[in-house]
Amino acid sequence: MEVSRIRALRGPNLWSRRTALEAIVSCDEAERDIARIAGFEDRLRARFPAIGLLQPVGQENAIPLARALGLTALALQAQAGCPVTFLAAVPTLESGIYQVAVEYTEEAVGRLALELAEQLCAAAVRDAPFDLEAALARLRDLDEDVRIGPSTSAIVQAAVQRGIPFRRLTEGSLVQFGWGKRQRRIQAAEMDRSSAIAESIAQDKELTKMLLHTAGVPVPQGRPVSDAEDAWAAAQEIGAPVVVKPQDGNQGKGVAVNVSTREQVLAAYEVAERYGSSVMVERYIPGHDFRLLVVGNALVAASRRDPPQVFGDAVHTIRELVEEVNKDPRRGEGHATSLTKIRLDDIAMATLAKSGYTPDSVPPKGALVILRNNANLSTGGTATDVTDDVHPEFAAHAIAAARTVGLDICGVDVVAGTVIQPMESQGGAIVEVNAAPGLRMHLAPSYGKPRAVGEAVIADMFASDDDGRIPLVAVAGTNGKTTTVRLIAHLLGAKGHTVGMTNSDGVYIGAQRIDVGDCSGPRSARNVLLHPDVDAAVFETARGGILREGLGFDRCDVAVVTNIGMGDHLGLNFISTVEDLAVVKRVIVENVAPTGTAVLNAADANVAAMAEACPGSVIFFSSDRQHTLITTHRAKNQRVVYRDGDDIVAAQGGEEHRIALAGIPITYDGAIDFQVENAMAAIAAAWALGLDWDTVRRGAGSFVNDAQTAPGRFNRFTFRGATVFADYGHNPDAIHALVRAIERMPANRRSAVISGAGDRRDIDIQKQTEILGAAFEQVVLYEDQCQRGRQDGEVLALLRRGLEGATRTRDVREIRGEFLAIDTALDELQPGDLCLILVDQVEEALAHIAGRIADDALKGATLSPAGLSAAH
Repeated sequence: MEVSRIRALRGPNLWSRRTALEAIVSCDEAERDIARIAGFEDRLRARFPAIGLLQPVGQENAIPLARALGLTALALQAQAGCPVTFLAAVPTLESGIYQVAVEYTEEAVGRLALELAEQLCAAAVRDAPFDLEAALARLRDLDEDVRIGPSTSAIVQAAVQRGIPFRRLTEGSLVQFGWGKRQRRIQAAEMDRSSAIAESIAQDKELTKMLLHTAGVPVPQGRPVSDAEDAWAAAQEIGAPVVVKPQDGNQGKGVAVNVSTREQVLAAYEVAERYGSSVMVERYIPGHDFRLLVVGNALVAASRRDPPQVFGDAVHTIRELVEEVNKDPRRGEGHATSLTKIRLDDIAMATLAKSGYTPDSVPPKGALVILRNNANLSTGGTATDVTDDVHPEFAAHAIAAARTVGLDICGVDVVAGTVIQPMESQGGAIVEVNAAPGLRMHLAPSYGKPRAVGEAVIADMFASDDDGRIPLVAVAGTNGKTTTVRLIAHLLGAKGHTVGMTNSDGVYIGAQRIDVGDCSGPRSARNVLLHPDVDAAVFETARGGILREGLGFDRCDVAVVTNIGMGDHLGLNFISTVEDLAVVKRVIVENVAPTGTAVLNAADANVAAMAEACPGSVIFFSSDRQHTLITTHRAKNQRVVYRDGDDIVAAQGGEEHRIALAGIPITYDGAIDFQVENAMAAIAAAWALGLDWDTVRRGAGSFVNDAQTAPGRFNRFTFRGATVFADYGHNPDAIHALVRAIERMPANRRSAVISGAGDRRDIDIQKQTEILGAAFEQVVLYEDQCQRGRQDGEVLALLRRGLEGATRTRDVREIRGEFLAIDTALDELQPGDLCLILVDQVEEALAHIAGRIADDALKGATLSPAGLSAAH
């Protein structure tokens, strides 16, 4: 078995809506059915008992080793704590070659699981050993390293429940919610709205105390100190016992509480100095340690935190008691688990020493042994939820503290005897205010009710009716995608939207192109959704991007499929038929929002069939108003768009909206059929988005199909009295459409310039010139940038073969170089002629044509009588 070409499908994809790794797996004859590998299944189960069923229930087909590999990778992740369930193992048309798709939650973990699964299957085949525990430990450790922490995860899950899209921006905890102008961001439990100044204030404990005191919030007496002796002096001023802590520390690191003697204060100073740039000493307040979580202007959770502690049993040492407590599966090394393991570090040693213990002491039965005086969960403490008990005045002080500092998510630390009384009445005080507070104690308290703090954060960031989304249109199809995308974007722009657009020419934000090249894949789409100015998005969604990585978004408002026809790029990436291609293009339809719409070409059977896969509504369009789907869909009071003579009609039931084709320049008064279809698709998409009809008419009327607006999309030029069209048509369907359009135009003589993309099938390259041979007197063949793996001359030979037996073409030229081929055709044009140039290097070729026209015009001006006079 050989595993190759592993792809990470990071969005909805050919297999499912879930993230998955797709691998190409090659199996030899025996491996195509594991029953032929004597003892394999028994050996696999002996090494990995949790493998589960290798055969789906109700099936009795042969089980290839490729499926066993996928199941093993899936089960390894599940055993490591990753919630994954989806697997696909599908044979291709190539014997012994399988596509295996395995769900993952963290890409790095999924890749490691696939690698370990291959090793495990190989061990079972060879009857070799495999260390399952070590493999699972590697997966668990990696998962803990790369997955987002519990605080961030709680907020993300709350967003998911609200239907708000999210994207993790770094390997850490920086996460974006929403798209474009409606995006918001968090980093751990900190909002983008909280300022750096507020965070800086929270880190400066002395400044925080001063501001809170000014606001009338109870705080303990104390001051910063310069050295250990000054700390002792401050302790004497305040009166023992005191707290010694870093002035800009966090997570309770370096904090010593309830210290009284000079030796204790000096020792505490040395520890605190390690964790901050300066140290402060303040009055020790007896009582419990409470953490109050404030989000926005509300108290959403409160916990009593108890320090790490053990109870003696008169048998075991403190060290042994700690080890037993740390066996609790809720305790881990970092912040990924609900509790943290207790550490016997320097602070714990000092705390034990104050009670006359060492780690090797055996405390009497029932004795409470405190291991630290601060109660942070990060040092092994526990938390008890007390949210429902908090007195309103107690809560008001916490909210005032958060507002005074300026934090939108704030952890307020209070020391008091209880939360059921006001702070002042019991001598309690706020001792710290924390930015980016940990949420673990509220999400999974040691005792008491979990609190929906993630939901509270999301509710503060987004109004109840706000899902953070912007209108999103995805366009797929064999031909017409780019023009349709550009026209939809233009219609949205006419409404005043700043549109983010991707297509095969680049990425556009409004009128500005910010990236060049073929940008019809998911990465470009994700980049647009990151842009803070965008309030609507239109994406050309090519098959290649879907196959490589899935979609760049979780769902769309409108999915447009222009056509499938005879297809394109068949034979690549295991997509061999138009039916296979339709399954790929259908992905955008399958991921329409339930409230969204699919715009489908009723005249293309493969496209029309996609309606069954759409979770939302469907608008059919067709040039044939009597098409069965158009009439039956309208009879059901569903929306349709069709051509009626010189108009495009958008109809639902008895309601109609008409747009004259004469008012849509790209259709040439309705003479260009494929542009009429593109216009219908775009108008249907605008209708689905709720654009008003005045805007649609105005936008359709102002869309110009020139080389600047839609390069390579039937761009028209005039050269020496002849008409020249430049187009990026590169498959038989496109050539057919172009020929139908050009045949309606008068011309003395017709010529065409064409090459072929080498990554198409032989029959597709040859078919293009077969079509041209019936429509053009002259055909100029060229070979240049488009060979794509073909040998020199191979593409030209296929094009030439297509012209054998041509009914109209009598003059065939073969040229090396695209620009030289263009010049050859242009040089022979006479007034009244028509030339179709099928460009490969779109922008360069268009610039070359424009340059020839400019040069010719300049020569004409120079040779005219007026030009000669000007020269003199």
